[in-house]
Amino acid sequence: MADGVDTGSATRVAIACQGGGSHTAFTAGVLKRLLRACATRSYELVGVSGTSGGAVCATAAWYGLVTSGTDRAVETLDAIWRDFAAHSPPDRIANDWLVWMAEFAARGGPLPFFSPYELPAAELGRDRFLETLESHIEFDRVPALAADTSMDLILGAADVTEGKFKTFRNEEVTAKTVLASAAIPTLFEAVGIDNHWYWDGLFSQNPPIRDFLTVPEKAVDKPDEIWIIQINPKHREDVPKSMEDIADRRNELAGNLSLYQEVYFIETINDLIKSGSLPQEYKPIDVEFIDLGSDLSSPSKVDRDPAFIDRLIERGQRRAERFLDGRS
Repeated sequence: MADGVDTGSATRVAIACQGGGSHTAFTAGVLKRLLRACATRSYELVGVSGTSGGAVCATAAWYGLVTSGTDRAVETLDAIWRDFAAHSPPDRIANDWLVWMAEFAARGGPLPFFSPYELPAAELGRDRFLETLESHIEFDRVPALAADTSMDLILGAADVTEGKFKTFRNEEVTAKTVLASAAIPTLFEAVGIDNHWYWDGLFSQNPPIRDFLTVPEKAVDKPDEIWIIQINPKHREDVPKSMEDIADRRNELAGNLSLYQEVYFIETINDLIKSGSLPQEYKPIDVEFIDLGSDLSSPSKVDRDPAFIDRLIERGQRRAERFLDGRS
């Protein structure tokens, strides 16, 4: 979707948002700048996907775009992350305690473990998550909005009992499906939807990418390019040796496994097209990455400090600007 741009000659773009807790505030910043570019340059946004925190960002961006356009999308992203941040004194205390616990555990410190089914705070966290989403997104409007737009919205989750990937697409998206994509099993109970139970999509497609190539009944155009907002760094300069560094790298590699499987699928299709093994109407799809960087620790993924959130959003905007400048 590009305001004032001739979509007939525009490059069709899909944006995929990797999950990563509070680090996906970076994704909000990237999206704010990319959505402006799609509104003023020769880009047509044909789909957004996301997992976990990336699902929150993708849903907010999609909803804002299809209701009122780019300004509404940017405002929705800002508003949701402002509400997620820990502003009140009790919330700040709880946030500092949670970050300290995550850092202590990453250093190998012994901690008692509790199931979210045993902690009342888990239910409070779930309710706050849903209330924040529903205060900014009218989910009862999503089916009608999805029917009136050709822009796809795709969220990834993991079916706990069936051991399968699950994507919620377009009219299927509700506040509960966004929660399902973000339900980290150590923090939230599994989310029940239609007699299935879901955990965080980090265990499945992080984020969904190949789904941009499947054609639903309303048949959207496939993208020319897929832009991936990557939270977990691919490369590290040094071999991790401390317990904290080892835990960080394990988390990053686990978060990237499904991402690279998704990208490999696209690359395989591209190779088949180039070799002539697929009909001529198929065309290669370029895949581009916009990455957060490698200077943040895994425990900071639970940090909701407002200043930290603001810095990540600002970083995302700067990184997106560099990405766009490189395409000029």
